[in-house]
Amino acid sequence: MGKRVSLFVTCMVDQLFPKVGMAMADVLERVGCQVDFPEDQTCCGQPAFNSGYRAEARIVARHFLDTFESSECIVVPSGSCTAMITHHFGELFHKEPETLARVHALEKRVWEFSTFLTECADVEDVGARLEDIVTFHDGCHGLRELHVKEGPRRLLAHVRGLELREMQPAEECCGFGGTFAVKFAELSGAMAQTKIDAIVRTGARTVVSLDPSCLMQIQGALSRAGSEIRTMHLAEVLASR
Repeated sequence: MGKRVSLFVTCMVDQLFPKVGMAMADVLERVGCQVDFPEDQTCCGQPAFNSGYRAEARIVARHFLDTFESSECIVVPSGSCTAMITHHFGELFHKEPETLARVHALEKRVWEFSTFLTECADVEDVGARLEDIVTFHDGCHGLRELHVKEGPRRLLAHVRGLELREMQPAEECCGFGGTFAVKFAELSGAMAQTKIDAIVRTGARTVVSLDPSCLMQIQGALSRAGSEIRTMHLAEVLASR
């Protein structure tokens, strides 16, 4: 019997990219996990937290704790939401010792999707096939807060028919940054254009990332430029057969 995994699909996946959630469930079941979806889940509180609304963020974070506290593993298709739970819930509840203890107990069981596969499930080949040329975008939270770098690339290396071409530079921000893109729209757009230029230089037909929010930013910039390059979440690539 495999690990029992609870999906936290995040607001972005729930509202804009439901296929990512379904792809993640498909891949996890394929590698032997028992997957469930706690229906009371909402948001991790990151938008409120990043905007300085700590009291409101605590309400949402507390609900997350209540919803997922009994889960064996919580798997998340987003580096930024994973980082919020594992790195910043502690900041929210540093004056509440009992709640902080609950946070520390839970954060050990929260996994970003690719890291769960490579480090918890100990799987790199999920039997995927995708005839495509792709490039990989490192989202800021996954790279800088979770230190996720090589795992997704190892997973992509085992996808039959797939060629990975690294963009240069690969680690620059796409310019989304949540409310940053709203507050500093011109700067965000310029950063997105720099990213698009790097993507185009690779000759890739598809951009892959761990973060739906980055993919939304990149897809928007590609569409405005009239490009036919598409975006895919890593889970969608790994679900391909």
